[in-house]
Amino acid sequence: MSTKLSAWLHAFRLRTLPLALSSIITGSFAAYTKSFNGLVFGLAILTTLLLQILSNLANDFGDSEKGTDNDDRIGPKRAIQAGLLSFSEMKTAIIVNVILCLVAGIALIYFALGVKPVTLFFFLLGLAAIAAAIKYTVGKGAYGYSGLGDVFVFLFFGVVGVNGSYYLQTQQFNPFVFFLGITIGCFSAGVLNLNNMRDRESDAKANKNTLVVKIGSRFAKYYQSALILFGLGAAFYYLFYNATAWIAYLPMLVFPVFLILNAQISKVENPKAFDPFLKKLALSTFAFSILFALGQVFL
Repeated sequence: MSTKLSAWLHAFRLRTLPLALSSIITGSFAAYTKSFNGLVFGLAILTTLLLQILSNLANDFGDSEKGTDNDDRIGPKRAIQAGLLSFSEMKTAIIVNVILCLVAGIALIYFALGVKPVTLFFFLLGLAAIAAAIKYTVGKGAYGYSGLGDVFVFLFFGVVGVNGSYYLQTQQFNPFVFFLGITIGCFSAGVLNLNNMRDRESDAKANKNTLVVKIGSRFAKYYQSALILFGLGAAFYYLFYNATAWIAYLPMLVFPVFLILNAQISKVENPKAFDPFLKKLALSTFAFSILFALGQVFL
């Protein structure tokens, strides 16, 4: 594998992609017994992957530009920080990725909805998702530097992702599906919170005022527990009122994993020790979405 290709794969941060897919899988398969279009599902997956990669590239650019990615940072080195890519290369990649997101997103909306008034709403929602992916760390007023990252992750990775993909399949809103959006949103915010607990000290030095920097590590652990428990509660509520056969309860097989991870996280003292839990929580969320999908397919 060439050095440059390796650099780009490093910048794409492939380990973050399964978490991004969880909302699309969950929302799409919540619609499975009512209406399911494979092309729409595939385009939703593609659009979401591109948005996540855009976010990763923009974070690399923004945090490096602001000096947040430095030797004090505990997490894996970013591509610019490690000298693998230049600012100009990253900026070009961000522009190209924005174009790809627009193309994939427009195709998704067109094939799902055709040309209707609601099509414009989803187009504007797509523009908002692109803006949110970039403005997390890039430019003045980057919301990730003022403690609002959790809100945007909860909304776009959870509520918007799940309910939006459900609507694109059915052209209907279902109030119960909002509980699935809450579940995936809480778990996704939990991954971000772990990231911010790991980087709390270096973020504070760089004036990146994440929620963890504002409330401190002790309350961040309480917040982490609340996210996990609330996410599990919302999932159980959805399943309890919507499951029509035992197999629909498949996602509950992963519930104990979330509880075990939460108990382990609450005992962590060394910030470096939070890092392995990011992957574990992200993959557990992905497993939840896959088990949910299987439960719907085999109903």
